[in-house]
Amino acid sequence: MENRDTQFLEAFKKHVPESAVDYCFQLWKEKPFNFFITRDRSSKLGDFRYRRDRKVQTISINYNLSPYQFLITYIHEVAHYRAFDRHGWKIRPHGTEWKLTFRELMLPVLSDKVFPKDVYLALLRHMKNPKASTGADLLLAKVLKSYDLNISPDKALLIDLPSGEVFSLQGRRFRKDQIRRTRVVCEELSTGKKFLISAHAEVKKSD
Repeated sequence: MENRDTQFLEAFKKHVPESAVDYCFQLWKEKPFNFFITRDRSSKLGDFRYRRDRKVQTISINYNLSPYQFLITYIHEVAHYRAFDRHGWKIRPHGTEWKLTFRELMLPVLSDKVFPKDVYLALLRHMKNPKASTGADLLLAKVLKSYDLNISPDKALLIDLPSGEVFSLQGRRFRKDQIRRTRVVCEELSTGKKFLISAHAEVKKSD
């Protein structure tokens, strides 16, 4: 167990802000779970699935997140675990119980001593009514994106492109049309079909 403790502590030292390392380790130590740092997954930043047939649950986080995105995602997923453990498996994944738990667990690190000022202010606003993901909060998603570890000059957030701009996403070319709240209407050039794409999607700029 001591060796496992050391492995987890070293993982947190590598992936979260230094001032949050002990707290993240404490959350795991209080109620242990299997914890995996995984390859990049375009569809999600982290994952928790409650399994009634297992005594030890599992949380995974993408390896390539900035320390601030990693910390938020980690606490987001631990909140799922704690909410299901307290209230049972029939609660809604991002319902009232999860929101209350997420706020409770985030409070000890919700500080500009842990997060840069711009992230802290956006996160403070986000935590008043947490959404199902940071990506659903355009302001927070945009601020966090600026701290990404691997920022490519030919990439941009869809919301930052001007209307009418052509871009590529997953090998397909689109033209940006109008914004609808958290999504953007885009026309696929090869088919002329219209699609709703997340405004915070990272796209490749047109050559």
